[in-house]
Amino acid sequence: MSPLSTPATATTGAAPNIPTPKSKETAQAFEATFIGQMTQLMLESVEEGEFSGGHGEQMFRGVLAENLGTAIAAKGGIGLAPAVMDQIIKLQGGNPHGN
Repeated sequence: MSPLSTPATATTGAAPNIPTPKSKETAQAFEATFIGQMTQLMLESVEEGEFSGGHGEQMFRGVLAENLGTAIAAKGGIGLAPAVMDQIIKLQGGNPHGN
């Protein structure tokens, strides 16, 4: 068998249907980015009131949205990370449900 056609399990020694820490981190990072983008859109739709932070607030809204996304994902998120994890495992040639 050529090295290009060797299954992932033969080259890495790990079963492809077992999530690696790097894969879990990638899935959670994707979810954090997604939530951050949603939060950014939500913050843009809020009207500025009397207690607006002015130019400084506008400048740091993106940072706030990114940090909110990271915090929400770290606490369990919206359930996107497990679906992304399943797709990562599928791309690695494994069965995401271990069957």
